[in-house]
Amino acid sequence: MPRRQQIQKQRWRHIRAALRDTAILLREFRAPLFWFIFVIVGGGFLYEYIARAVHEPVSSLAEAVYIILIATFLQPPNRDFPQNFFLQSFHFLMPFFGLIFLAQGLADFGSLFFNRKSRSKEWEMAVASTMQNHIILVGLGHLGYRVALKLHEIGETLAVIELNANTDAVSTVKKMGVPVIHDDAARPSTLEAANIQKARAIIMASQNDAMNLQIALKARSLNPKIQVVVRIFDDDFAHALQEQFSFIALSATEMAAPVFAAAAAGVDITNPISIEGQMLSLARLKVSQKAPFIHKTIGDIENQYHLSIVLHRNSGNSEMHPADKVRVQAGDIIAILGGPEQLNRILHENGQ
Repeated sequence: MPRRQQIQKQRWRHIRAALRDTAILLREFRAPLFWFIFVIVGGGFLYEYIARAVHEPVSSLAEAVYIILIATFLQPPNRDFPQNFFLQSFHFLMPFFGLIFLAQGLADFGSLFFNRKSRSKEWEMAVASTMQNHIILVGLGHLGYRVALKLHEIGETLAVIELNANTDAVSTVKKMGVPVIHDDAARPSTLEAANIQKARAIIMASQNDAMNLQIALKARSLNPKIQVVVRIFDDDFAHALQEQFSFIALSATEMAAPVFAAAAAGVDITNPISIEGQMLSLARLKVSQKAPFIHKTIGDIENQYHLSIVLHRNSGNSEMHPADKVRVQAGDIIAILGGPEQLNRILHENGQ
């Protein structure tokens, strides 16, 4: 995704988050707001009724409500001071009701409304709630931080959940426009705050295997279709999770951040193997209509992306180790062997 488009998308997301956050504040302060409206409007009705009864009528109900409103905030009246005792009492009693029962609630509302940074957690949750088809990352440790950078680099929409609010990585990730929710991801309410129902994938990158599995199961229960990528230190346990729950479980020997990012992005990719210190994976790619390498030859693609194409499938016919001169068309299936960086690049440009 181009940088400019990404910034515009973040700005629009923040506008929607501000509207949602304002709605949350209004619900939170609905009681003071209700009583404020009730006292002002009800006082206006009563003032207008008494004014007619004592032959000091106002021109309209709207004017009566306005008189009550300005009296509540100690503003000078826009007409002569009334002669009737009951009408006079409104000008002395309404400031009392306004200051004692209403002003505190409205002051709190205004403070929170204009200073959203004082409610960091609520604001981050509001931003995350506007996301769709996004990726949730749990944990901003060494691995989680690198995964976050990689996902942001390839243009993925990301929300982070981190229990430790003091990690150095939090401020860096926030500067990228990524919402970071400071809470326990093991709580369903926290996952819901990250809008897990509309998320495409979730990555558990903490160092606690049991916690990662617990969060993964809760995530799948809240969104049965979500792609789950779990960090597991034990190789055998990781393979068992893949077989039993269809999780993408990557063990300690497979913890390259780009691999986590690719797996979360929904790419059909194998666990990496190390050859002479180089991590290599095999990925399956269906060439999209917008791929920049349509009509290019196998050789050109391999040279451009610095990887190897080991299989080409066109119109139901598969060819292992296709010749360099074979041209790739939209809808073709190719199997690619390469490092995480190279695979991420071609998969991202293909629109995956």
